[in-house]
Amino acid sequence: MAKPIIVVGAGICGISTAIWLQRSNLEVILVDKSDPGMGASYGNAGLLAQWAIVPVNEPSILKQIPRYLIDPMSPLFLKWRYLPWLTPWLIKFLRNANSSDSQRTIEALIPLVSDSVQQHKRLTEGTSAANWIADSKFSYAYRSLADFQKDSFSWECKKKAGMVPEIFTGKQVQEIEPICGSVIDCLAVLSGQGHIINPQGYITELMKIFYHNGGKFINAKVKGFGFHNEKIHVVFTDNGKFECDKVVITAGIWSKNLMRKLGLKIPLEAERGYHVVYKNASILPRNPMMMTVGKFGVTPMKGDLRCAGTVELGGIKIGPSQGPIKLLRRRVAEAFPKMTYDKTEEWLGFRPTAPDSLPLIGQLKESGVYTAFGHQHIGMTSGPKTGRLISDIINYRSPNINMSFYDPNRFNS
Repeated sequence: MAKPIIVVGAGICGISTAIWLQRSNLEVILVDKSDPGMGASYGNAGLLAQWAIVPVNEPSILKQIPRYLIDPMSPLFLKWRYLPWLTPWLIKFLRNANSSDSQRTIEALIPLVSDSVQQHKRLTEGTSAANWIADSKFSYAYRSLADFQKDSFSWECKKKAGMVPEIFTGKQVQEIEPICGSVIDCLAVLSGQGHIINPQGYITELMKIFYHNGGKFINAKVKGFGFHNEKIHVVFTDNGKFECDKVVITAGIWSKNLMRKLGLKIPLEAERGYHVVYKNASILPRNPMMMTVGKFGVTPMKGDLRCAGTVELGGIKIGPSQGPIKLLRRRVAEAFPKMTYDKTEEWLGFRPTAPDSLPLIGQLKESGVYTAFGHQHIGMTSGPKTGRLISDIINYRSPNINMSFYDPNRFNS
């Protein structure tokens, strides 16, 4: 009798992987130390970021970092006491901030994110989960046309991927997005985009699909792995041991520790991201936006406004900082001066990021252990496609994209 496949991590990548494996008539057990979707999948902006193809560590960041670190209004924050632990990863990260590595990363990200809306629809086709996916446009909001023009590197990259924006300036901005104040004087609008109406609600519906297909969820912390003839055959947890045929690790930033249990050292760091939700907002954007001043996404969510973004480097052991939250609140007040609301909710989550800004997707040697983590800002965006790719590999189907970019063995070869 065939043993089940165990998927460790019940965020968007893990649940998507589980559902795609089930569609190949495979038994799947989903394991997570928390409830499904309560990690980075819970608090993200809900954007299906088909446009997110330019890495954070693109060439200009080397000039920007000194200014970012001394400017209290910059979207980059650093916990200085964490610097000794951060430095090895940071050196590798900055080494990738050159033209050739950036172009390689962009080439790798395009097939992973460019059909995100379609991939989410395929995952949810014929189910109630599809109701949580909204077709929309997406706007980049700038203070001026000159600021848009300064962003030429990013837009040239997007243009090569087929994304050409429609530009609106002056009074047109408020006609397109009445929520915007006078500080926003330019919108670069992309058509054919989409977003998730509410990430938590979406994950809940996806779990219903998983259960309907016969899936089993186990609330447990993974303590270790057992091998026989160099092949995975058992997962040890604080809630018992479970025999398996294969294991897929999709545990976000916590995948780093799971890889250590396998004897592998992966340079994975947490980009600490924040959100502020404005409950019962008096006015909402017609479509999601990226506020280029402050670097945060803005998404309407059933009467609420979720503003999510910033990057703080400081590990996962300390609690939320006030600096990023204060910056988000200030930038929101500047951009949307007409908006009122009942109350706000704050959140901190961890985006798992490798030095080359690419996820680890594939099999660790011939061990029967597969990885699907390290998606930094594009977890919700690329989760369904990642799950489909893992299912294809496990079922000996050749993915139609170059998987060498995401090789999980690249840091331990």
